[in-house]
Amino acid sequence: MANKPAAKKVEVAPQQVKAVHIEPAKQTKPSWEIKDRVYILKGANTPLTHTLSSRHSQRYPLLWFDETEGAQKELRYATNHNSPFVGEQKGEATLGHIVFNNGTLLVPKQQQNLQKLLSIYHPSLNSKYYEFNKVAEATNELEHLDLEIDALIAAREMDVDQAEAILRVELGSEVSKMSTREIKRDLLLFAKRNALLFLDLANDENVVLRNFAIKATEAGIIKLADDQRTFNWASNGMKLMTVPFDEHPYSAMASFFKTDEGLEIYKSIEKKFS
Repeated sequence: MANKPAAKKVEVAPQQVKAVHIEPAKQTKPSWEIKDRVYILKGANTPLTHTLSSRHSQRYPLLWFDETEGAQKELRYATNHNSPFVGEQKGEATLGHIVFNNGTLLVPKQQQNLQKLLSIYHPSLNSKYYEFNKVAEATNELEHLDLEIDALIAAREMDVDQAEAILRVELGSEVSKMSTREIKRDLLLFAKRNALLFLDLANDENVVLRNFAIKATEAGIIKLADDQRTFNWASNGMKLMTVPFDEHPYSAMASFFKTDEGLEIYKSIEKKFS
């Protein structure tokens, strides 16, 4: 057998791999917008005038902690200096007052030193006062309106039994004396007045079960003992359940209705209503 010729070796020149240098993403500081700014005192009742502390003192500390340097920096509003930091104010300082009139303070864009003191460094920011933000205010108002619309739609489409259950949380036993139209009206008013609470109650199944237990008691089908510790059948006095210690009787009954035994009793009470 003839020998096969040896395979030729093909030499490949070594390939040079070029290192690709990727620049790390640079973190950019949020830009400071030059504009007029409005500051508003917090609280429902605002005084005619209110003076905010404008310089550091033992009685009214005005300090800002610089995390990069790990040091407290003293603040002072000086009308003739660009910086609100005492350590950066060289020479004589003309002190200014920070006065809110009718709960509001307008600081024009030319007073950048005061704006930065109030918007960034002042320790009373968001506790005694806040900076008014049109976008944030509009967003909050829009969210509230959406919530109110959701609550009103849910109230309009809700059946009378659930409506009565929710109103009982607000009005108590007065609900039993109201007509269907009064219940629907007051439910819509409640949804408009306190949309968040209304929606929480609308999604709480215990509210309906608790109302069912109250109605059964008012109708004389079941009876809550004088010591608020047991529920019994009103007809024969047979005990239905014992209320756990430190628990509201009707809340306990609502939870009981969700057990196997309680479900049978619920169905029995339901038949007595019809």
